[in-house]
Amino acid sequence: MFLNCKTFFSLRYGTMHAEMLVNKAHELGIGSLALTNINMTSDAWEFVQRCRQLDMKPILGLECRNNNDFKYLLLARNQEGWHQINIFLSAHLQQEIPFPDTPPTLPHTYVIYELGNRPPETLAAHELIGIKPWQRNKLFRTDTFALKDKLVIMQPVTFQDEPHYELHRLLRAIDQNILITQLEPFMTGHPQEQFRSPASLVEHFADYPQIVQRTVEIMEDCHITTPLHQQLTRNKKCFLGSVEEDRAKLRELALEGMCYRYGNDHAEALQRIEKELAIVAQLNFEAYFLITWDIIHYAQERGFFYVGRGSGANSIIAYCIKITDVDPIELDLYFERFLNPLRSSPPDFDIDFSWRDRDQIIQYVFDKYGAQHTALLGTVTTFQTNAVIRELGKVYGLPKKEIDKILENGFQVNLESDSIHQKIAYFSEMMDTEKAFPNHLSIHAGGILISEEPIHQYCTTYLPPKGFITAQLDMWQAERLGLHKFDILSQRGLGHIRDAIDIIRENRQTHIDIHNVKAFQVDPQVRKNLAGVNTIGCFYIESPAMRQLLLKLGCDDYLTLVAASSIIRPGVAQSGMMKQYIHRFRNPEQVTYLHPVIEELLKETFGIMVYQEDVIKVAHKFADMELADADSLRRAMSGKYRGSNDFTRIQERFFSNCTRLGRPPEVAAEVWRQIASFANFSFSKAHSASFAVESYQSLYLKTYFPAEFMVAVINNFGGFYNRELYFRELVKTGVTLHPPCINNSDYATNIRGNEVYVGLIHVEGLEQGLAERILQDRKKNGPFLHLEDFTNRISPGQEQLEILIRIGCFKFTGYKKKELLWKSSLLVSNKTPGPHHALFEPTTVNCELPQLAYHAHEDAFDEIDLLGFPLQSPFTVLQHDQSAYMPVREFRKYLGQSVTTLGYLVTTKNLRSNKGEPMCFGTFLDREGAFMDTIHFPDSLRQYPFQKGGFYVLQGRVAEEYGVVQLEINQMRKIGYFEDKKP
Repeated sequence: MFLNCKTFFSLRYGTMHAEMLVNKAHELGIGSLALTNINMTSDAWEFVQRCRQLDMKPILGLECRNNNDFKYLLLARNQEGWHQINIFLSAHLQQEIPFPDTPPTLPHTYVIYELGNRPPETLAAHELIGIKPWQRNKLFRTDTFALKDKLVIMQPVTFQDEPHYELHRLLRAIDQNILITQLEPFMTGHPQEQFRSPASLVEHFADYPQIVQRTVEIMEDCHITTPLHQQLTRNKKCFLGSVEEDRAKLRELALEGMCYRYGNDHAEALQRIEKELAIVAQLNFEAYFLITWDIIHYAQERGFFYVGRGSGANSIIAYCIKITDVDPIELDLYFERFLNPLRSSPPDFDIDFSWRDRDQIIQYVFDKYGAQHTALLGTVTTFQTNAVIRELGKVYGLPKKEIDKILENGFQVNLESDSIHQKIAYFSEMMDTEKAFPNHLSIHAGGILISEEPIHQYCTTYLPPKGFITAQLDMWQAERLGLHKFDILSQRGLGHIRDAIDIIRENRQTHIDIHNVKAFQVDPQVRKNLAGVNTIGCFYIESPAMRQLLLKLGCDDYLTLVAASSIIRPGVAQSGMMKQYIHRFRNPEQVTYLHPVIEELLKETFGIMVYQEDVIKVAHKFADMELADADSLRRAMSGKYRGSNDFTRIQERFFSNCTRLGRPPEVAAEVWRQIASFANFSFSKAHSASFAVESYQSLYLKTYFPAEFMVAVINNFGGFYNRELYFRELVKTGVTLHPPCINNSDYATNIRGNEVYVGLIHVEGLEQGLAERILQDRKKNGPFLHLEDFTNRISPGQEQLEILIRIGCFKFTGYKKKELLWKSSLLVSNKTPGPHHALFEPTTVNCELPQLAYHAHEDAFDEIDLLGFPLQSPFTVLQHDQSAYMPVREFRKYLGQSVTTLGYLVTTKNLRSNKGEPMCFGTFLDREGAFMDTIHFPDSLRQYPFQKGGFYVLQGRVAEEYGVVQLEINQMRKIGYFEDKKP
């Protein structure tokens, strides 16, 4: 009967999640139902799993619609039918073509049309007509016995009750982008598209028992038998021809890599490799390792820089075959954190590439493993509260200003007297209480699925603008199936490193082994820069908060940096754990340990479980738990499985083992409490170590090739800060920085020797097509001789030429900008756009120019207008007496005292005080280029708020914490460039 059920994955149509749909059916005694979402199969396997948990029979299908036009239902009789449905839907989604009135014959499927859509005599054997309960009267005068094999009951289920019917109507209005009063009946479902008891449905069709019988037969004929369980894997089973070949290949690579990483004779490394190989073989994970190795091997051949991180860095095999650069022996990392027989969620390697290289890597994976077996992993973008309120306001016809007011101040009106506000509040809360109400599908940040069977055995795929086939599955649905993702990620930090290596090779003719991280860790100059936080542009260690933390820890070594990379995370800092760690780090003699075993295990982190691996280590060695159980405890304590039977079993085992080992009960209880406290905030040590490795790689480049490194940072569009700061940092390296030049600039910023030319990409308003035309012409025909030569060869428009002149592109001509602008109006006024190449070299325009006034700061203000900042120090442009302001280097002499200084705003970080009031941290530059960190407590921030970028006169008390000096602001005043200029 229930052959047409939808969840909210019928986007902006259905209102129930799969769990609610199945539970409601179960409450009514319904033993079988079909999930047929509109053009979507995203939650099919959650639906199947929920049904099986309640001993109900799931049926999978699809409702095909062209916009509001219902075409037909497709029901899978078995797994092959589901496969065919996914192929059919995928083809239409990828090609963006409408569904035909009649689908092609799909093996092992049923097709159900609406009553009146197809003449019964034209139906094929597998085609049926669905009768909705409110259409029963249309059967009058129909020979239903002659059609007894073709008619079935089709009770749609779209929403759960009357209020959700109204929500359904609102979703339809949002989808159609119209007012709710403009909805037409054909745009929405029927008000009766709700569950009803099977008995009442049978009674409703009591006059047509043959229709009831045929409906039951169809439902009995449909089966989905695909198994779903935790240890199942549907990934590609073999990298080579067989499992045996894979095992031999992985062993060969691991042992070769061991010689590279540790030398020929390293007993501990060999022992760990053998242990890991045994677990990998037990869980059939050889192909997963080898496919990942194959991807990074391809990257190495192409010269692409990458970083392997994540829990996979716990694996010595991964280290030996160069998936990661983290030594698990050095850091005492447990492989079980990555892979163990009890792990219920699949592990993965996170491989980061430069954003420029990532698409080529993804294309390689598709080419190597085939489009039939490969897809990007999808993700679900859900409705957010503010977006819901805005959309509901629009469909109810509220003006934008009123919606903005609601978002800013909440529902301040009397809801009883404003029915529209009341409805918006009611329905937005209704959507908030549902489980992550989906709005549309998107692409996972980096997940790729590679399946053994064709991917359409399990899901539909579509083709988003990214250009790669993407599964209608998110990671949770993929896990249900046993499809373990490969994470191919991108980040700007790797672009910095990759491009810096290329620039250094070109500019210095120097080759760098960027994976020789252990040499970087002991390099005295690198350690000096780390201790002095000369880290601007370096991955993960350049933010004000991180630079302060490194100073407080006096960090100049790898292990301290690994710890810093973990405790800087927001949850750790907010829990007070970061402050406690700093105190213990600086005062190790004051640390007391609960038990000698705890001291042995946590001495490196001063008794604090900084890492998830610490939780595993304590459970393993203090409570004698198996490593796999210890990792299960770690995951349970993180909240995901708390309250489950497994959690209770592990808790009991922890205390019984402590009793067996003679641990004092009060100590065991306190250790358990600390595990529960820290596990919520602790971070994977392997993750932190991977971050630290990349930090060292970028810091090494900044230490020995600072100019090239900063150019690479700029060309990858910065990092934590805006690009102005990176140009300031570039100037500190001693280069000569030139404005853009038509004869020397490239599209990106370039460096040749000690000369740097700003790239044309940074010029606001300059058309990319014009910039590319300039570069192509220059490459083909040589440098431009003068303004006349340029206008003749390129023929730019007047506005574009003015931009080029104002930013300094024709400085080489020797003319001042105003003279060039005067000339330009004569040169382009009568020319048609487009390139022109004269037979003879054009002569320069000689015209009588008046004496034009020129001011020293004109170039700077043109740069501010067209680049967003001046290339010279902004303090040299400022028309303000700066002599009275204290530089940052003097602050430490005035601890506890009030000082007045002048700062150029770099960045701010907003947060809330313990009382929930807004406060702020600021970062400024002083006139000497030194960083100044400020604290703006709630009262100060309320009285003296920030007013965008620029200069601020700052007055406050100099404070110090663990060697870090900050200014607690009492007063703040923004000043302009011409603050002292007389009118």
